[in-house]
Amino acid sequence: MKSSIFSTSKDVFLDTVNAKDYVQLDRVSTIYQSLKASVKKPLKMILLYGKPGTGKSMFLSKLHHDLSKTEKIHYYMTPILDESEFYKSIAHDLYDVDSENELNFTQMIKILKNKNSDEIPLVLLDEAQLYSDSLMEKIRLLSDTRKIKFIIALHKTQKEDLIAKEHFKTRIWESIELSNASIVELKIYIQKKLMKANCFDSANMITNSSIKLIHKLTDGNYRDTNKLLNTVFEIYSYYYNNSPDKISTNKLSNKIIEMSAIHTGLINA
Repeated sequence: MKSSIFSTSKDVFLDTVNAKDYVQLDRVSTIYQSLKASVKKPLKMILLYGKPGTGKSMFLSKLHHDLSKTEKIHYYMTPILDESEFYKSIAHDLYDVDSENELNFTQMIKILKNKNSDEIPLVLLDEAQLYSDSLMEKIRLLSDTRKIKFIIALHKTQKEDLIAKEHFKTRIWESIELSNASIVELKIYIQKKLMKANCFDSANMITNSSIKLIHKLTDGNYRDTNKLLNTVFEIYSYYYNNSPDKISTNKLSNKIIEMSAIHTGLINA
């Protein structure tokens, strides 16, 4: 095993969102297919929610990647918090309508109603918990025109169940919840990510013992797992270059996993 293997393995777990990095797991794939099926239904809005790190952004990224060749779709990864800028972006990206001046809600409604195409464009809004209640209410009303469909991804927190918020009670006709991975799913997720990058030796280092510890530390959260393993393989790369006799390349060291957990804040030292 060469040092570059550990460097490549480290990069596999960079905290990025790319549809090509999507890992197919049975339960996750079932949920994703459900999301794709929901897009075809005559729904006004679709809610995708879950705790941070459960894969909402990855779902939106993959959906955009899969549908962009056949449907009018736009993915807003970063919320546009200014109301006028939000409307101007929608008008430009979906309808090639440009406005040098402020664009208000009434004008946006007129733009939508003047579009007679049978094709209903799909708008993907990530991190939607950052939008104001006022703008979210306007998004509800835009969806009521049946001229535009929104998929809204937002966090579900312990303090409030976002699906119960007032502006979701009547307009969301479909809601899909994402959750953390089980131990079995987490092992498959990690090994598949490594094997997709041809890091077969690193994938073989993942044992049941190491998976149990990783799951205990991350609770199966994909984002926390990525951060943890990025650090794990960074430490392995360092040791391989400087003190190779101190590590075994047969299996992941629980000690190094715990060191990484301290470094990433999963363990309070």
